[in-house]
Amino acid sequence: MAGEQKKGAGGGNTPKPGSKAPKPVSGSPSAKDASRAQSRPISGKKPVGKGGNTPRPGGKSQPTPGPRRMSGALVAWGAVGLVIIIIVVLVIVKATSSSSNSNAAFTPVTPAAASVVKDVTSIPASVYDKVGTNIPSAATPNRPIVLSNQPALTLNGHTPAMFYYGAEYCPYCAGERWAMTAALSRFGTWSNLDVTASSHTDVAPATNTFSYRNATFTSPYLTFVSVEQYTTIPSSSGYTKLQNPNKAEQAVISKYSSPTYIPGATAGQIGFPFIDIGNVALISGGTFSPQMLAGLSHSDIASNLNDPTNSVTQSIVGTANYISATICASTKQQPSTVCQSSGVQAATKALKLG
Repeated sequence: MAGEQKKGAGGGNTPKPGSKAPKPVSGSPSAKDASRAQSRPISGKKPVGKGGNTPRPGGKSQPTPGPRRMSGALVAWGAVGLVIIIIVVLVIVKATSSSSNSNAAFTPVTPAAASVVKDVTSIPASVYDKVGTNIPSAATPNRPIVLSNQPALTLNGHTPAMFYYGAEYCPYCAGERWAMTAALSRFGTWSNLDVTASSHTDVAPATNTFSYRNATFTSPYLTFVSVEQYTTIPSSSGYTKLQNPNKAEQAVISKYSSPTYIPGATAGQIGFPFIDIGNVALISGGTFSPQMLAGLSHSDIASNLNDPTNSVTQSIVGTANYISATICASTKQQPSTVCQSSGVQAATKALKLG
């Protein structure tokens, strides 16, 4: 799969981007006034007399005419003109605002809408079974790397464990989080999921996704640990730091991100996302192209996850079946309702898992 990484395999983004991200686009500064308009007094000759109309000699004084009244038609047309002006101003303001948002330097992290969370965590079992491993070729699918003869992964004193190491700016992480969030929801419960979008200047710019920075996952079957090392906020060195792996997590990264376990990898170089599923399988650089999600909102993606004929759904659900199969291999095929489903069994067979 094509993608960004620090010379690692399988695409993905690197935790230390090589090039500086562009500085956030700010609004244009207010133009300074070239000059101030000066009011000028209206000049004219003073009338002869004390004001008003001067009576003619020997004649009657002429009455001063009263103020003219505007016609009803003129008032009506004036009101219409005012309404038109207001509408034009509102349109300009909205257009300016939309342009400003589309040119923003990054997408902020906000709590996920309940409807989006529900859609991604309650995909019908029939959809998983219908999709199986049928990821569209346009998604340039990249299967998890199966490990052998490795001890079960233990983190935070819990076995088995699943470890995700990525970054909010990373477009390949953006795609993978949809599949991970769906897959893990079959084994437990998510809380405090956030949403954001990947880098606005990387490949597949501004791919809508989740963030795990505040999320928690509870399960009777496995422990899930996540590290979002960088934000989506550009900085002089790439992106601002967010979270760092602890000593045990760093040991997992150092050991399993090596060419010993990831074909084509370079020692010391890590492809985002890096995922260790119980030491049963690894994902390096993502399993499908984030280009599949281009131009789609969170709601667009989530609301179609019940449609097994949708190519985006196939990319996400097919990947989720692969992830589910490797989780099942680490949980001794529990829960059986998930692990014995035809979609997971298809992925188990494809990966040649026991």
